[in-house]
Amino acid sequence: MTRLRHIALPLMTALIWFPATATADSIKRIVHPGGRVEFTNVKSNNPGRASSKSQTVFRYRDDKGSVAYSGVQPLVADFDVISFHCYACDPNSRVNWRTTPLFLSRYQTEIKTTADEYGVDPALIRAVIHAESAFNEKALSPVGAQGLMQLMPGTALEVGVQNAMVAAENIRGGVTYLAKLLERFKGDTKLATAAYNAGPGAVSRYGGVPPYAETKAYVERVGILRKRYANN
Repeated sequence: MTRLRHIALPLMTALIWFPATATADSIKRIVHPGGRVEFTNVKSNNPGRASSKSQTVFRYRDDKGSVAYSGVQPLVADFDVISFHCYACDPNSRVNWRTTPLFLSRYQTEIKTTADEYGVDPALIRAVIHAESAFNEKALSPVGAQGLMQLMPGTALEVGVQNAMVAAENIRGGVTYLAKLLERFKGDTKLATAAYNAGPGAVSRYGGVPPYAETKAYVERVGILRKRYANN
C-alpha cells in the first residue's frame, strides 16, 4: 500500500511458497558463503551477492524457537533473507498480466461478503489482492504491510483490523479502505487504486495517477486483472 514497497513472502516450514505465475528467471535462490540463503526477485548485477536493496526481511528463529521476522539483520548465525518487490509494481515485470493464471476460487465467501457490504466490485477486490500479494495470506513487507491486501499497521488500526494476518480480517480491512478511496475519488477506479498504492495525498497532489513508474504499472495491471476477473 505504500510506494517503493517490497513484499516479503515468509516461510512457514523449510518450503517457500511462490506464485504459480512466477518464472524461474524471476525468482532466484542464492546460497551465500556460510550457507545463508536468499530468496529474491530483486534484480542484481551480481547474483553471487546479497541484494543491494536496503529493505529486506530477515527470517530466523528466536531464543524460544519461534520463527521471527525483522528488517534488521539478526545476531543469530542461521537466518534467511527474503527480499521482494511489490508483486504487480515492477515496471519491468516479465509476467504477462493478460494471460497469467487467475485465483478464482480463493476466499470467495470473504470477498463476496465484503463486496456486498461495502458496494465494491468483487472483481476489483480480487484484482487488488492479486496485485498486492498474489493471494498469499502470509505476505509480509519490510515496512510493515501485511497479508492479502498488504495493510499497513496504521491503516489496519484505522479500519478496525486486529490481526492483519487473518485472511478474513485483512480482506474486510482492505475493502473498507478501498471503499473510502473510491468515495474520495468519486468512484474513479484508476485514482482509487493509484491511491491504494501511492497514497491518497500523492494522487491529490498530482491531480491524477502520480508519475511513479511503479504506481503507473500497478494501476494498469490492476485494471487488466479486474477485467479478467469480471469475465470469469
